Formats: sequence, structure tokens, C-alpha cells
Amino acid sequence: MNLRNYGIGESRTGILPKGRTLTMDTKNIFSGIKNQSPEEIFETIIKTNQLKIERIVSHGHATRKGYWYDQDNDEWVIVLKGSAGLIFEGNRKEVIMKPGDYVNIPAHQKHRVEWTDANEETIWLAVRYQSETCEV
Repeated sequence: MNLRNYGIGESRTGILPKGRTLTMDTKNIFSGIKNQSPEEIFETIIKTNQLKIERIVSHGHATRKGYWYDQDNDEWVIVLKGSAGLIFEGNRKEVIMKPGDYVNIPAHQKHRVEWTDANEETIWLAVRYQSETCEV
């Protein structure tokens, strides 16, 4: 959402110019999901130079064998619906994620998704950020 389209950011004081009204575009994180896509669905909600928020929808998906995610940015991720199992390099114990569970993954911490729920979609909210811009 570009807030400049709503008159925000045009005034340094944060007050809308006289005669302008603010109309917020609201959405629901659980709506608009395609039924059982053959691929995981990654949808960018907000993106700046230092932050990216994504909705990820999985349905029985897993990271392909032998592949490890190795990301340049830190990632905070929460499971909103469904369940999943994560593995982190150096710790072969599976981390089970269920609704409400979240984890902060430091940049370059290799990890993989071992499985996601095959009976219902797993909905994740992922926040990718540069660590010097945020304290966790």
C-alpha cells in the first residue's frame, strides 16, 4: 500500500491537508487464497528498502531435498493457520510450528521446511528485515 496515494506523507506534520480525507484500504490475511496451488504462494503485503512483509500459503509443501534457505536478511515468521516442521542447520531436531508459534531466523542461518500440513493450508506471515534496523 502506497500511503502517498491516501494523502499521507505529503505533510511533514502528519496532518492531512485541508479538505482531504483518509480512506484506508483494509484487507483480510485469510481471504483470497487459491485452493491447493501446486506451488507455495508468496504474496508481498508491504515492501520497503529495509523491510518486506509476506503472506505465504503452503499446502503439503516442503523445501526440496538437499536445499537450504540461506537469506541475506533476518526473518521473523509466525504460523497463523495450519502447521509445519522446520529444520535448522546444525540442529537436526525438528521445530514444530502451530498457530501462534513464531521464530526469528537470523540472516544466513540455513534452514528448511520439512513439511506443512497436507489436510489444510498453512498460512504464514513472514517479516524480512535488516537486523541493524530492528531489535528483537
